[in-house]
Amino acid sequence: QVQLVESGGGLVQAGGSLTLSCAASGRTISYYVMTWFRQPPGKEREFVAASNWSGGRTSYADSVKGRFTISRDNAKNTVYLQMNSLKPEDTAVYYCAARAGAVSVSSTTYSYWGQGTQVTVSS
Repeated sequence: QVQLVESGGGLVQAGGSLTLSCAASGRTISYYVMTWFRQPPGKEREFVAASNWSGGRTSYADSVKGRFTISRDNAKNTVYLQMNSLKPEDTAVYYCAARAGAVSVSSTTYSYWGQGTQVTVSS
């Protein structure tokens, strides 16, 4: 079992930056694909960014490419999401998720989830 806890969310003005953290416990994340999803108000959960086990391969949703960066520190069992140039449409609850195997953009393929952290971007 892997337990995931997100932190770092908050209220920020458009154009600002935030860094989210996802701290894992129970097992090392070295064996897992780590991914960030988000759920905007009234919408479905959507893929944001993913990292393979080493961090050597990353994937991003088109809506965040060039603005968000996913990274991981396996020694600290932590994954990060650096978010720059934030827009009001980035407002959402952000979730960290883990799965064994290949990178996937489908939330249904992930076994472990955090509780989420709210990010609100004001215009």
